[in-house]
Amino acid sequence: MSEDVYILGAGMIKFGRYPERSVAELGAEAALLALDDANLTIRDMQALYSGNLLQAAAMVGQRVLQQIGQTGIPVVNCANACATGATAFREGWVSIKAGLYDLCLIVGVEQMGKAGLLGGAGGSRGIPTEGLVGSGIMPAVFAEAGMEHTRKYGTTFEQFAKISVKNHQHSTKNPKSMYQIETPLEQVMGAEMIAYPNTKLMCSVNVDGAAAAVIASERKARELGLGRAVKVSASVLTSDPYTERDLTMPDVNTCTRQAAQIAYEMAGLGPEDINLVELHDCFATAEILHYENLGLCGEGEAGKLIDEGTTYHGGRIPVNVSGGLLSKGHPLGATGVANIYEVTQHLRGEAGARQVEGAKAGLTHVIGLGSACAVHVLERVSV
Repeated sequence: MSEDVYILGAGMIKFGRYPERSVAELGAEAALLALDDANLTIRDMQALYSGNLLQAAAMVGQRVLQQIGQTGIPVVNCANACATGATAFREGWVSIKAGLYDLCLIVGVEQMGKAGLLGGAGGSRGIPTEGLVGSGIMPAVFAEAGMEHTRKYGTTFEQFAKISVKNHQHSTKNPKSMYQIETPLEQVMGAEMIAYPNTKLMCSVNVDGAAAAVIASERKARELGLGRAVKVSASVLTSDPYTERDLTMPDVNTCTRQAAQIAYEMAGLGPEDINLVELHDCFATAEILHYENLGLCGEGEAGKLIDEGTTYHGGRIPVNVSGGLLSKGHPLGATGVANIYEVTQHLRGEAGARQVEGAKAGLTHVIGLGSACAVHVLERVSV
């Protein structure tokens, strides 16, 4: 597995709500955007890897091909909680690394409308015997995790709320974000409380969305031209290892820490070499935790990072300049690929008003509680 893998094309539709369209139509639009971006067609693709969660049994990848061209290629449908799209991307990466294909199309798509993902660990089995009613629901899980950070390090409600202020501010420069509005600190802190310390404006947005990428072997990428190519320097997928802990409060940290460590080693880079990050801010508390999980700062220093503006656009390590899940939106199966699309735009110097100047390396991160974590490191190609 020595040959490198490159992104030749990337596409993403504007996240929003499309009740009049099918999930296959949304995925097909993103796929065509990525193919056009790579100056290729579906006839050039040797395999399709599709990520979709809520309609996983419907063979969404094949339905996308019905929209853009049924060429008989193999289709793999992936479902892996919030890491679904990133898992599909990684499966395509693995197939090229293994020498099976030279060109693959990756599509992540989800049609959610206003319906939330209410279930959690063991949700169908009734109330946990431990008696922690509601602890399997995502807002409660990440509220608990945030309060544990507060217990250990003194992180404040205001620091958590600043994450939402930052990401909504970033979204105003992203035309593909669901919301493009600023939310001042007082508005965030005064919004309806969902699960302390997360108010409504500190929770990710349920949207419909799709994103896609065309990836290639090094041989094919060089043949087609490396001018706008982006190198996939690391692709990692982890699950939770066994730990002796209270299983009534899910561990939202360990699999991210493992994935990040492996990814840095695979890419031959460290956190200090990363110029921007798109991470899984499903709730404002989650982003604070992942600053430390991804090694962007030391233990207990995440609150300081947001207070000092380090993770804002223009700061030392901008995080979620797309607006993140809090403002851009979180269409489950599309999120992982959308993060890759965003970082690719910056590494190409094509991100417009939100461009992170001089970006050479970026990291994407998604976590599906249950557990699955995917981390990718992307690098600009010097030609």
